Amino acid sequence: MAQLIQGLTVDGVSANVQRVRSEIADAAARAGRRAADVELLAAVKYVAVEELPVLAAAGITLAGENRAQELVRKVAAPGGPELTWDFIGHLQSRKVKQILPLVRLIHSVGSASVVEQLGRHAPPGTRVLVEVNIAAEEGKSGIAPDGLDAFLETIAALENVEVAGLMTMPPLAADAEESRRWFAALAQLASDRGLAELSMGTTQDFAVAVEEGSTIVRVGTMLYS
Repeated sequence: MAQLIQGLTVDGVSANVQRVRSEIADAAARAGRRAADVELLAAVKYVAVEELPVLAAAGITLAGENRAQELVRKVAAPGGPELTWDFIGHLQSRKVKQILPLVRLIHSVGSASVVEQLGRHAPPGTRVLVEVNIAAEEGKSGIAPDGLDAFLETIAALENVEVAGLMTMPPLAADAEESRRWFAALAQLASDRGLAELSMGTTQDFAVAVEEGSTIVRVGTMLYS
């Protein structure tokens, strides 16, 4: 297990936030977009719970957690209520009911069992992103691109759930440019279906993701180093 991130300072995190926002703005400008149309989500999987007040004080407003149990703990902890929360990790169907009241958006809807639980428990106005296995990697979670339309139809049948957009994690790559084609492919899938939100891009490749249309970048270590 990775070591928890501790000992953060408001000044240090604030400087990192400004650096990331500046890179987002530069990337947006290169693509003819507005920086205001890209949200910065702080991925907090490895951030110790006691550090949450530092994040809020440093100007972070949106946080994402990968694990349902940790989401519950962090939302209730000091600093947690000051943040807006998304769920960004692999979602087990049995955890859907638990996280729904806590999050603005689920980024990782990618199985029939999760859709079934959404149908049972989602309150009116629930918004989700469908996770797409954009490169069709074996053993990776998410919907294959050629199965996307059928999957969207199953969600459309749910009374209280709206698909706001798509999310992906491209194949691991040493060079951010190697992710560009996958981000462009996801953006095309979303555009063709009238979906506005695109959750794509992490610490190593968020600038490329913004150039290709990302509306939410999920940044972790760059904010805390």
